[in-house]
Amino acid sequence: MTTVTFHSEGSRLTGFDIQGHSGYAPQGEDIVCAALTSAVRLTECAVNDVLGLEASVKVRDKDTSISLKLPKALDPDSESVCQTLLAALLVHCVQLAEEYPENITVLEV
Repeated sequence: MTTVTFHSEGSRLTGFDIQGHSGYAPQGEDIVCAALTSAVRLTECAVNDVLGLEASVKVRDKDTSISLKLPKALDPDSESVCQTLLAALLVHCVQLAEEYPENITVLEV
């Protein structure tokens, strides 16, 4: 089971943690993990490589996890784009969890 946890401060999404293998299929053949990984990588690339914001990203192979935390002070335009990206990722993850409830859990804290 993959657990996706979105973090927020008030109404501001500040980042996410994703942990675990979905268990839908063996690693390397799992379409659920592939869908989630692709969406997460797109979000991280947009935040860090396109916008150049240097969000904190931690990837841990030993427990199959990735986390991203936005910087605290962003200019209004970057903040708006990041909130849109994280909200879209949240919606995508919720939709995946609805389609694969035995493989993904989404939490908001």
